[in-house]
Amino acid sequence: MAFEPNIPPIQVHLCVKGGREAIAFYEKAFDAVETYEQMAEDGVRVLHANLSMFGSEVMLHDEFPEFSSDVLSPTSRGGAGLTININLPKPGDVDRAVEQAVEAGAKVTMPAADMFWGARYAKITDPFGHVWAFNAPLGTSQS
Repeated sequence: MAFEPNIPPIQVHLCVKGGREAIAFYEKAFDAVETYEQMAEDGVRVLHANLSMFGSEVMLHDEFPEFSSDVLSPTSRGGAGLTININLPKPGDVDRAVEQAVEAGAKVTMPAADMFWGARYAKITDPFGHVWAFNAPLGTSQS
């Protein structure tokens, strides 16, 4: 896989246990579209996948502890080490994103609310241990 012309300067590369299941979850929860997938030699684990979502791209792979222990899934490490922040255009988009993620199997860790910094904000944890935050500026149309 070669670099494409408009690679963003920072990209998320998620490590999960259950790569195929994670891809299916992100497709349902976030309307992700898988644009690339390469399976590992074992035919079970995802070596690398690209998912188009929220106008950007997220990379994903299964754990490979036999090669390195520096990158493990949140479930192996006992929790996420970061929050993936998704900036959305409208406050109502936050509520819809959370609702869709919960319907797909995510858990709300911070319900959607209007925050002191002038945004609608909420957080969820996906079934693979990753924490996602949704943020949209207040003062824009609610729909």
